[in-house]
This record gives sequence, C-alpha cells and structure tokens, in this order.
Amino acid sequence: MPVRIQKASEDYLETMLMLKEERGYIRSVDVAERMGVTKPSVSYATKRLRESGHITMEPDGHIILTESGFEVAQRMYTRHKMLTDFLVHLGVDPATAREDACKIEHDISEASFTAICAHAHRALN
Repeated sequence: MPVRIQKASEDYLETMLMLKEERGYIRSVDVAERMGVTKPSVSYATKRLRESGHITMEPDGHIILTESGFEVAQRMYTRHKMLTDFLVHLGVDPATAREDACKIEHDISEASFTAICAHAHRALN
C-alpha cells in the first residue's frame, strides 16, 4: 500500500504532472497559477515535497518529479479522470463531476475505488 501523504501534497503533485504533460516542464509560477494559490504557498509546498523526496529542483528552478512523486501524481490523476468520467456517465454535469472527483480521489479507499472501476467497466462495456 502506498504511503499516505497530505491531500494538499497530492494536489500539488497531480498539478505538477499535468503541467509536465502539457508543457514538458514544471515551474512554480505555473503551479501557482493553475492551482489559484500564491507563489509563497507553492514555495512552502515545494520545500515539503523536496524534503519528502517527491520532487527535486533544477538549478534553473524547474521542478522534477521523482519516481515516488510521479507514482503519487499518477495515482491521483488516474483516480481523478476515472471518477470524473464515472460521475459524468451517471448524469452529473462535467464541471461538477471534476470538482467532486477532486474531493473523492483523496479519501476513497483502494477497495472502493477498485469496485467503482469494476462497476464502471461493466456498465460501459
């Protein structure tokens, strides 16, 4: 079972992964803009994530996800996408589905998430 980290850290890592996939690099200023937080907030979060071994910082200031950081980010991003799709399939409007998926993705157990995935797979096929 993966080591649990704080919800805020999961959100930062997920955002960093999305930025990396979209732009090919991760900068603190882009993380702040995407998440709607201040640059000092991102600075504090990146310090914690460096200390926990989830990211490293390049001399030019770019952020690099470590293997453990990538694993956490990928897990959250996968959960977010799947839960969003599932809620939309149930009739929830996409904006609400994305917002609710973001809340659910952090707290749902692996067993419940697996059951939802299995149900969704059966329902959609």
